Amino acid sequence: DDAHLGGHEGVDRTTARTSTKFGMMENFPGNLFVVAAPSGAGKSSLVKALMELDAKVRPSVSHTTRAPRGQEKHGREYYFVSEPEFDQMVASNTFLEWAHVHGYRYGTSRKSIEDRIAQGADVVLEIDFQGAVQVKKLFANAVSIFILPPSWEELKSRLHNRGEDAPDVIDLRLQNAADEMAKANEFDFVIINELFERAVFDLKAVVHAQRLKYSAQRRARADVFDALNLN
Repeated sequence: DDAHLGGHEGVDRTTARTSTKFGMMENFPGNLFVVAAPSGAGKSSLVKALMELDAKVRPSVSHTTRAPRGQEKHGREYYFVSEPEFDQMVASNTFLEWAHVHGYRYGTSRKSIEDRIAQGADVVLEIDFQGAVQVKKLFANAVSIFILPPSWEELKSRLHNRGEDAPDVIDLRLQNAADEMAKANEFDFVIINELFERAVFDLKAVVHAQRLKYSAQRRARADVFDALNLN
């Protein structure tokens, strides 16, 4: 789950760094959904399925200093940049937040998110729990969602079966999973990914319910509310 659209989760993650330049961002017509989970919980697969079912949901694509893996393409899974390029982006306050993950750096572009939700699109941002909390502080209307595995045994099985990590890395991911899951109570919604189809349904239900909230409808359909003299 660490090779995915718009996100990064921390085995060796340092404290989240957020830009102090940006104020609170709100009143955009689109919605921002922030999805976090321990590695192996399946959030990337869930987000991918959501976007296949709902064309209005768009990914947020992060920048990273690591090299592409497998079939990854620049601008699809990530924007792949050099260390000096990343340094320059940090210095110019390009990132909403950035972090060290697995020895590389990952950053979330504030402008890429803002542009999309300003156009009325709903953006989903996959990120680790520390970053999710920080983004929530800056985007007042962001909806935070935490994905849980059904059990420790299932989480271990998924990490081993996907065959992406060495045993020592898997052990470290499992150690960090306890700390990450302990933060689930700070999120707006929690989805247990036991049966994949049910978890996809739950994720889609959260997205749909958010769109129907008064505040979200007021932002998305300001013309209707103005015509009806509703604040």
